[in-house]
Amino acid sequence: MEMTREKAWDLFSQYVDSESLIKHSLAVEASMIKLAKTFDEDVEKWSCCGLLHDIDFQKYPEQHPIKGPEILKEAGYPEEFCLAVKGHSDDTNTPRTTKMAKTLYAVDQLSSFVVACALVRPTKFEGMKVKSVKKKMKDKAFARAVDRDGLKKGAEELGIELSELTQYVIDGLKEREEELSKMGMSLI
Repeated sequence: MEMTREKAWDLFSQYVDSESLIKHSLAVEASMIKLAKTFDEDVEKWSCCGLLHDIDFQKYPEQHPIKGPEILKEAGYPEEFCLAVKGHSDDTNTPRTTKMAKTLYAVDQLSSFVVACALVRPTKFEGMKVKSVKKKMKDKAFARAVDRDGLKKGAEELGIELSELTQYVIDGLKEREEELSKMGMSLI
């Protein structure tokens, strides 16, 4: 199967129409693109993985993330790709053995957290610093659904410092926001 962002978007659109879930998926996709470039990996494949990681969340919330890999496998996505999607949640006990799987796990919640930080800033992503994001991480009332221990665990599994990973995510989201704004879309 030839993996393209266009095909991934078509499949995604069949399962997701929630604005908040679309924005979350686009944010995770942005982070995956940035890290694929950083690690010299297949940008198109990693983009698709970020976009499609929550494909089952809206229609099958009680089966998330088990149903997603089934949908993706049926659509022709390779086993490694499906396992990365399945492993982005600790609930499945799926080992994350590839760089793509570890990265998806590491950026999933972190991308949402950085977007939440941007939402409360007058300049949004512009001028955002890792220090300010880390300060928000200490505030348990801010974006309380984000598992702070999971953020640390994701960076550790990936083998990079949380601060470095956060900078990549900020940069990726900022770059993608600029691209999306030209198309009349936004991550925030």
